[in-house]
Amino acid sequence: MPDRSGPGSRARVGPPSRRAKVLLLTFGVLAALFLLFVMFAGLWTDWLWFDSVHYGSVFTSQLGAKVGLFAVFGLLMALVVGFNLWLAHRLRPPLAAMSVEQQSLDRYRMGVAPFRKWLLIGLSLLVGLAAGAAAGAQWRTWMLWVNGTPFGVKDSQFHKDVSYYAFKLPWYEFVLGFAFSAVIVSLLAAAAVHYLYGGLRLQGPGRRASAGAQGHLAVLLGVFVLLKAVAYWLDRYALAVKSESYKNVDGWTGLRYVDANAFLPAKTILFFVAVICALLFFLTPIRRTWAPALIGFGLMALSAILVGGVYPALVQQFQVKPNEQAKETRYIQQNIDATRQAYGIAGAAEQQYAPTDSTDAEKLKQDAQTIADIRLLDPNVVMPTFQQNQALRNYYAFPKTLDVDRYGKQDTVLGVRELDMAGVQQRNFINDHFKYTHGYGVVAARGNQVDQNGNPVYTEQSLPTTGDLGDYEQRVYYGEKTTMYSVVGPGMDEIDYTRDGQPDQTSQYGGGSGVSMDNPLTRAAYAVKFAEPQLLYSGAIKDGAKILYDRTPKERVEKVAPWLSIDADPYPVVQGGRLVWVLDGYTTSDGYPFSSKTTFGDATKDSLTDQRGRTLTTANQVNYIRNSVKATVDAYTGEVTLYQWDEADPVLRTWMKAFPGTVRAKADIPSALLPHLRYPQDLFKVQRDLLGQYHMTDATAFFNGTDIWEVPEDPTVNTHEVQPPYYLTLRMPDAQEASFSLTTSFVPAGRKNLAAFVAVDADPGPDYGKLRILRMPSGSGALGPALTQAKFNSDSDVAYQLNLLSNGNEAGLVYGNLLTLPVGGGILNVEPVYLVARGTKVPVLKKVLAVYGDHNVALENTLDAALAKVLGNAAAGATTPTAPAQPETPGTGTTPTTPTTPESPELQKALADAQKAFDEGQAAMKNGDWTAYGKAQEALKKAIADAVAAEQKGGAQPGGSPSAAPSASPGASPPASPPASPPASPSASPTG
Repeated sequence: MPDRSGPGSRARVGPPSRRAKVLLLTFGVLAALFLLFVMFAGLWTDWLWFDSVHYGSVFTSQLGAKVGLFAVFGLLMALVVGFNLWLAHRLRPPLAAMSVEQQSLDRYRMGVAPFRKWLLIGLSLLVGLAAGAAAGAQWRTWMLWVNGTPFGVKDSQFHKDVSYYAFKLPWYEFVLGFAFSAVIVSLLAAAAVHYLYGGLRLQGPGRRASAGAQGHLAVLLGVFVLLKAVAYWLDRYALAVKSESYKNVDGWTGLRYVDANAFLPAKTILFFVAVICALLFFLTPIRRTWAPALIGFGLMALSAILVGGVYPALVQQFQVKPNEQAKETRYIQQNIDATRQAYGIAGAAEQQYAPTDSTDAEKLKQDAQTIADIRLLDPNVVMPTFQQNQALRNYYAFPKTLDVDRYGKQDTVLGVRELDMAGVQQRNFINDHFKYTHGYGVVAARGNQVDQNGNPVYTEQSLPTTGDLGDYEQRVYYGEKTTMYSVVGPGMDEIDYTRDGQPDQTSQYGGGSGVSMDNPLTRAAYAVKFAEPQLLYSGAIKDGAKILYDRTPKERVEKVAPWLSIDADPYPVVQGGRLVWVLDGYTTSDGYPFSSKTTFGDATKDSLTDQRGRTLTTANQVNYIRNSVKATVDAYTGEVTLYQWDEADPVLRTWMKAFPGTVRAKADIPSALLPHLRYPQDLFKVQRDLLGQYHMTDATAFFNGTDIWEVPEDPTVNTHEVQPPYYLTLRMPDAQEASFSLTTSFVPAGRKNLAAFVAVDADPGPDYGKLRILRMPSGSGALGPALTQAKFNSDSDVAYQLNLLSNGNEAGLVYGNLLTLPVGGGILNVEPVYLVARGTKVPVLKKVLAVYGDHNVALENTLDAALAKVLGNAAAGATTPTAPAQPETPGTGTTPTTPTTPESPELQKALADAQKAFDEGQAAMKNGDWTAYGKAQEALKKAIADAVAAEQKGGAQPGGSPSAAPSASPGASPPASPPASPPASPSASPTG
């Protein structure tokens, strides 16, 4: 034998050694075990989290639905496909024809023979796993179908309850789609087996299909066509929720004339044609010929083209287009009515409002509260000021957009001082997860005031915070910026805050939330979950330690209520000694018949979206929405509570049946929390997006599209995004008094003048959610936001002053929110102007822009001065003192003057009543009796109004202030709750 071991020879490759086999097997087993543990860790930690927040039933119900659907539909698919594979093999011909084709297939048949059983089982299971996974994802559809609650409203075409389209039809369509998949996969698999074993032949003489193959495939095709018949029948109802683009509405939904008079009868005809065609396929095994079935199938296809395509096109061309308005009016009206009902805008109250360019004290008197509460502090601008003045430590920060709430009927801007790990100087495992674990306290400022330097007038400040909010748990373990996990527990000191030259102020968590880390298996699971091996062996984890994660309010509520869409803007509320986050939850559907669909993410987008985030639904397209749930998350304990808010919402009632015990009754909402609940922004933005067209309730006007509105672009920024809605306390012309409202303006499509002003009552009460629309008459000349901003910018005096201000201070200017207010029979626009010194990036309010109607523009140091210029003499009697008097600070207010006319008996009585109410209010404030204080303020308001009326009746000079009346700055308001510190000093007197 030649020597093959030389340099040029190849080494012989033999089977792997025993040691190599053992190593490979060990590696494979370890890899499989690791993958299994990773899967287990995900499932196990999810269960522990849900159990820790006391929503374990949500986890088990959701998991049960997923597993049940996976098992049932996966097994069903596996059985159907497996049965057809087995049947195809059973129906194989005993002898294959002698041909080149069959001889080449013999090798495959011989190769498959030893593994036939395992191939059958393996292929069936593989298909079953895929089908089961797809079915498991439909757990929402399943739960809605099983627990569906009637709406009590029927559609106008088929007269079925809306629940049929919202809950039942989606499930029927899923089951039908699954059946189609099962039949198609079975048909392909059976055809492959028949071909492999000679039941189907492509070559050779004689029949191309054996009797067994012909019968088997014919039955499967018959089932397929029968399913198509069912699809045609369901398609009739699906027309009611079909969407298309029509009349500038991208998501127009429902039947139109061609649908009702062409597509609907066509679907009915095709249903019967398909049933007949299916019967012909079922008769094929008996007749032993494909001809009738194939002819029937061809006729069905031709019918689908002619009846389902050509005929509707002819109807559209020759019946609808020549007289489209008359043909479509009925269906447009159905769409209008359904859309307004589904989005909650059907009850909007609309009135004509012809704004004037001038006013008088009598008209302004009714709007005194609106003027007094004009918000100068823009929560979207002043965060850097809060950060500079009140963060106090580098590792604390405020969210980019602050929040607006009411405390004692005073609009208040709030920010939570949250943990910001970017400010921690030494980043390591211990500091990141054991030491710096929480934020600390809330900072609040009056919305309608700034001090003499242009800074906020804080009602809650310092570290720890003190002020009007009283005592509450200030540690913030759960917040909007809290995205990292923390390990806390007994014996583990965490930093609250540091004091200059003093030891760190520390504490240990006692909130009770989190998952226990005492179990080594749990620690290993979390080490895998967070890819942090130190969680497994770190000695810093003491007995009784717990891990806190999923700590933002939004993600906590989304996890415990996966059927809700959560508003993008949680807001903080201090009540009952606790700091809680309040979130609005929406129930949505895309199955409301005739209601147009909107893309949720697009409808809620505005110039602040990048700061607030965007609300999305599962499908992101809806045509029904309700603010059905108010949720709270305790900032210290992380406790999540869901409250039923819309008791009539059938979608919520359906989910409450699916997840019993997870949503508390509306009556359980704490009385201290109720006044802080508000109408949510994202719902309002969706509604205003629809109101742009659907304020037109007449089908003819809608068809002509002559009165389309648009939400104006925000003129204070350069993003070309629409203006956000604003929370304001104001009185609408048809209301008796001012209320906390969410407002927006509209401009005509393609133009910049004001078309309408819309406000929704945001205060819980009888009028909560009531939409009020002020429609401007065409040609009124009312300025929209863009024209208002242009008027400000084009005024030579304004431009000179602003230029001088910014250049003289080497600083930039930032425009605050441009507020539009209907007061005194006209439109008042107010915009704060902030100065931002270079290098500090801290905005300070320096000027106030104002214009009333289309007349004088004012740029003044204070709101009082600006209003005096644009409102003239009427402004003096328009404001109502609502707070104790403060000494005059130059440039920040007005000084009471002595009247130049004799005082009448009515005036003297009113002044005496005002002084008495003022004294009673002062005494009540000192005693901490805030109920009595509120009553005194109401009496003071009435007395001042009587004094103004008596003065005017007696011929006094407009704007003169009674010498005996208690003086106060128009923007001042009473504190919301017992103050923890004395009232502001004169140096902090309001400018507004």
